[in-house]
Amino acid sequence: MFGRFLELGIATPDIAGSVHFYERLGFSQLITGDAWSHRYGVLSDGRVHLGLHERAMPSPALTFVLPQLASSQQRLRAARFEPELAALGEDSLHQLRLRDPAGHAVTLLEARTFSPAAPGVHAESLCGYFSHLSLPQDDYEAAREFWERAGFVALSEENAPFPHLPLTSDRLNLGFHRRRTFDAPLLVFECTDATANIARLRELEMPLSTQLPRGLDRKRSALIEAPEGTAILVLQAVG
Repeated sequence: MFGRFLELGIATPDIAGSVHFYERLGFSQLITGDAWSHRYGVLSDGRVHLGLHERAMPSPALTFVLPQLASSQQRLRAARFEPELAALGEDSLHQLRLRDPAGHAVTLLEARTFSPAAPGVHAESLCGYFSHLSLPQDDYEAAREFWERAGFVALSEENAPFPHLPLTSDRLNLGFHRRRTFDAPLLVFECTDATANIARLRELEMPLSTQLPRGLDRKRSALIEAPEGTAILVLQAVG
């Protein structure tokens, strides 16, 4: 329904600082086009693409590419997806912005804004293996209904590493957690040896937060706060 997942769009007041931060974690820059008038860069670990936008915007924005976007509006509205913003002028990249039941932003673009890397180019970052984006949501049924209409598949609720509702798709996995667990979105990564990864993060003096989602073990998990405020959760992989 939304097209092909492209990036997690992240607003930053200082793109150079954000780029440097993610490169220290082991992410690599990708080649971007000139679709945006603001400063823009993309960092990737091969599994997740972080689109850094030096402008004010909802963040993170789950961004998808849907060709022939203007003519898709009728189909989207028929499926009860009503855009809060439609930018479909002739002189700029067409885009629509939606909101899910909890207010998280979904951006639909008519075309890619960066070139993909060749397969196998990226190495795993110091964060580990990207698992999913976890979003605060107090109404699981509303989230399930919205995202299943969009083409995701909701699975049974899970309790590890904290209670959440997982949803899966071919390009991006989502999770929804209660706000009492953590108030902000989380980029969730898993490590085969989280203790070693966390030790390395400390050696590099990465900004580890004193806050963790409720119930997590500080010896086997860590929360990194990026310069623009993005929360990155590093966990011990199960099994």
